[in-house]
Amino acid sequence: MKTCFEKIWDDHTVLVREDGQTLLYIATHLAHDGSSHAFNFLANKNLPVRRPDLTFATPDHGVSTLSHKLEDIPDLEQRQVVQTLTRNTGKFGITHFGLDDDRQGIAHVVGPEQGITLPGTTLVCGDSHTSTHGALGCIAFGVGASDIYHVLATQTTWQRKPKQMRVTVNGTIGKGVTAKDIILAIIGKVGTNGATGHVIEYAGPAIRALSIEERATVCNMSIEAGARAGMVAPDETTFAYVKGKPFAPTGANWDKAIAYWKTLPSDPGAKFDLEVTLDASELVPMLTWGTSPEDVAPITGRVPDPAKESDPKRRQAIQDQLDYMGLQPGQLLTDVKVDRVFIGSCTNSRIEDLRAAAAIARKGKVKIPSMISPGSTLVKKQAEKEGLDKIFKDAGFEWRESGCSMCVGMNGDLVGPKERCASTSNRNFRGRQGKEARTHLVSPAMAVAAALTGHFADVRDFL
Repeated sequence: MKTCFEKIWDDHTVLVREDGQTLLYIATHLAHDGSSHAFNFLANKNLPVRRPDLTFATPDHGVSTLSHKLEDIPDLEQRQVVQTLTRNTGKFGITHFGLDDDRQGIAHVVGPEQGITLPGTTLVCGDSHTSTHGALGCIAFGVGASDIYHVLATQTTWQRKPKQMRVTVNGTIGKGVTAKDIILAIIGKVGTNGATGHVIEYAGPAIRALSIEERATVCNMSIEAGARAGMVAPDETTFAYVKGKPFAPTGANWDKAIAYWKTLPSDPGAKFDLEVTLDASELVPMLTWGTSPEDVAPITGRVPDPAKESDPKRRQAIQDQLDYMGLQPGQLLTDVKVDRVFIGSCTNSRIEDLRAAAAIARKGKVKIPSMISPGSTLVKKQAEKEGLDKIFKDAGFEWRESGCSMCVGMNGDLVGPKERCASTSNRNFRGRQGKEARTHLVSPAMAVAAALTGHFADVRDFL
């Protein structure tokens, strides 16, 4: 009896060394503007790309969201790495979704969108949130520059087989509760180190009820729980999503793929090293209050009081976070004022996210600076086709181009010092969105609720 992870891992194992390291065949490699060091290693060794047909590239981290003109990238170094990606993909014959290509976007949005991400495969990218792709039932994880170089040269990578963790989410989510709230609740329960050394398989009726885009949000933040990767076993929802995508199999190859994909779900009785269970019906909209994704609370709650902590180290840690975040112990979260709103990132920038945001945005006008950066140019065009951009603009939102944007704060989109931002991104670390920026992680609908009120608000009040 095998888990879904074990089936895919074993099918891609080339050999296992005596020290336990596995040489793993990589079915798909996604490159972006941060991959230049690996290409430099390749050039220094005068080596070709082993399988350029299995490598796809798109600039995302450093691109400007004001326009997709190269000259509008404010940082010279970022402009150069975007140019370098164009040169490297041209040199090695790699498919490149450049700034002038409608298929451009955040790598973790583009892969599933184009049918590049497929069930039963192994996928790597030089970015920790590669775990996003596990939503489609594949093993997907981030790698460093030396590993990318190894993949480019050999289409393999050396990895130690991780342990396995299953997170089962039972029940049904309530009104106003989203996939973002599910994963924030999971991280709040297990902690940022709770899944260290593991790959998480998400299971249970609440997970099965999620769309692929919602599953992508959950798998995306597996990294914030310390996991190596996250995944959901493929099912009919997966197959329906993949079918007809530009790079998906067709004809007889589709039939063959479906037959294989149906064998992948974990066998009944398959053993996991760690099991965690949540009841979705108990969840409410969530937000983070501190400087780690595990510092999370329901919108109906209060800022924690460090004086109530018996552990002196934990007490001091909470106080340090409250000082940085400018919060008062016991303060109602709905009383916390917000200075800025950001909707975007590889966590929450897909068309379903924008639809959910627009459903709330049509109910009022923003009271604080608020911007939206779609996950890809195609997502942006789809939103404009549906008239979502007009809803956002009428409400006072700034409608931007696609890119990683304010999630990472390296492309000109920044949160100012001591500014408080309601963000749909995945990390609330100190300085993540700008020097001394204060980041609170929320769902798209919750972000809009904050934009319309100027403070954190329970989105259920708008429904």
